Formats: sequence, C-alpha cells, structure tokens
Amino acid sequence: MRYIYSLIVGAALGLGSVFIHSSFAPFGLALSLIATVTGIWSIGRKWGGRTYRTVAALAWLFVIVRAGFPGTGQEFLIEGTPIGISFLNLGALCLLPAVLLPA
Repeated sequence: MRYIYSLIVGAALGLGSVFIHSSFAPFGLALSLIATVTGIWSIGRKWGGRTYRTVAALAWLFVIVRAGFPGTGQEFLIEGTPIGISFLNLGALCLLPAVLLPA
C-alpha cells in the first residue's frame, strides 16, 4: 500500500509540476522544483524509507518524460523554451537530493 501511495504522490507531483513550471516565469519553475523536492522528501519522512522516495521519484520522472513527448494532437506540455529545458534538467537534478537526503 505504501508503494502505491508513493507512486500516486510522485505522479501527482509530476503532473502539478508540468502545469505550474511555465506560469509566472521564473517563479513557477522555482515553485515546481521546490515542491518536487519537498514532496518526495516528505514521503520518505512519513514512511521512513528511501525505497518509497525512489518509487515516487521514478513516477515523477515518468510523468515528466511523457509530458515532453508529443500527444495525440501533436501538442507538447513541456515546450522547448528555456523554461521547459531548465525544468527538465533541473528537475532531474533535484531528484538526487530528494532521494538521498536523510529522512
């Protein structure tokens, strides 16, 4: 059950980050990255394990990578703008401290 919870929270954090990262630039980008690190770290704090943080981080990464590919109508949720590229790169780098910091 904890794995499912971690998976759902990681995917929800990823979905929220996709929708917020491009609004109110650069504050939306900063907010989405801070929320990602805090949310994934808090999963490990709540359930007491790095494994749950890793599951949430992988779910977040799956949502982000999927949002970077074109959809059925050839639309992109993460565009190739400097904000979008920064979100992809910095988001992947922010997963490291979120998973590796002690709970």
